[in-house]
Amino acid sequence: MQRMDRMKIAVWHNLPSGGGKRALYYHIRGLIQRGHTVEAWCPTTADQKYLPLNSLVKEHVRPMHWKDVSASQSSLFEKISWALFAMSRNIKTMDDHCRRCAEEINQGGFDLLFANPSLFMAVSPIARYVKIPKVLFLHEPLRQLYEAMPKWPWIPPDLPLKFWRKPDSLTAYFTDVVRIRYSRVLVREEWLNINAYDAVLANSFFSRESLLRAYGVDARVCYLGIDTDLFTARQQQRENMVVGVGSFNPTKNIEFAIKSLARVGNPRPRLIWIGNYSFPQYLDGLQKLASSLHVDFEAKEMVTDDELIDIYNRAAMMVYAPRLEPFGFVPLEANACGLPVVAVAEGGVRETVIDGMNGLLVEPDEMAMASAIEQIRDDNDYSYTLGQNGRNIVVEKWSLNASIDRIEKRLEEVIQGKPGALESRRT
Repeated sequence: MQRMDRMKIAVWHNLPSGGGKRALYYHIRGLIQRGHTVEAWCPTTADQKYLPLNSLVKEHVRPMHWKDVSASQSSLFEKISWALFAMSRNIKTMDDHCRRCAEEINQGGFDLLFANPSLFMAVSPIARYVKIPKVLFLHEPLRQLYEAMPKWPWIPPDLPLKFWRKPDSLTAYFTDVVRIRYSRVLVREEWLNINAYDAVLANSFFSRESLLRAYGVDARVCYLGIDTDLFTARQQQRENMVVGVGSFNPTKNIEFAIKSLARVGNPRPRLIWIGNYSFPQYLDGLQKLASSLHVDFEAKEMVTDDELIDIYNRAAMMVYAPRLEPFGFVPLEANACGLPVVAVAEGGVRETVIDGMNGLLVEPDEMAMASAIEQIRDDNDYSYTLGQNGRNIVVEKWSLNASIDRIEKRLEEVIQGKPGALESRRT
């Protein structure tokens, strides 16, 4: 394929802090370093403090007022109000926001829309209103609609036969009706939205399969990269400490890491867990669990990159056990700092951690993880080799430069009219 000299790219996102925002930040920074012009749009609900895009490009922040369904759970009256009014208003406010952004993008002389996920709908409707070629980078589906996490969303509540006679049962019935109706609307909207794109990109083959199951879309894999100038091995003294990274919520499976460490013999490592946000009730439960199992557990929120990298360089290993994580930046970040990883062989991590090379892959079993932790803890030479291999693998395969090669190629393909993922599926 003949390479294009320059592209003028419009970006849209509604991302929180975390791996998705870091991926977009790296993509934009790499593209502008190669001479492409990038301009960004996002709603006020997006996180603008974590790796701010306005430090790289002009970012248009447009208003959007979304009422979370969780705010409507305190009374039957609020549930009725939600069902009758707020649910449809949410869909409309997202649609209105995307229409306004699309109008500005359509007038800007851009070659391509490079859209990213949304906090509330994984796939926003902006592609339905933009008149230029459009690409979506989607890390994962809206998981609560398509997965049993923590249970299948379409299971009805277990109600008595004459449920209308009991206020609590009546409330549960109505809540379920609202939830199902809202979920069905989101599924319909996301299906319409994703079919408006010329191509969809995924961060791993695991994610590609997840998108195929959820949306029937043949996405193309476009692997991400790690900033190996930022995440470096500082040759610091390693401590009897294990680190985990991920938001304090149940999908990160932090309780599994705590229970696994409880099975590690003395001297048992302490566990430091770093997250960008937390559910207070869940975090409180983790602290109580750790205390009951005599695991030294420290939670840190919103640390700087420098503090994160310092911990990576002092820890003995990383533990990683999130449920069906689509890709996972943090094992590769840890590897870039010379840190071996002990991970559950689930989700996208199977594409980044090579068992016995840059870490150890284990079954989702506490004793298996505990044994792997002890193996690395008790063999300094083996631990060092895994860490050095990890650094080398990241530099060779997962560099930022290689990731920008990949995204640049995918975007150019769409502009030049190469068959995109959705075009191939439709023919």
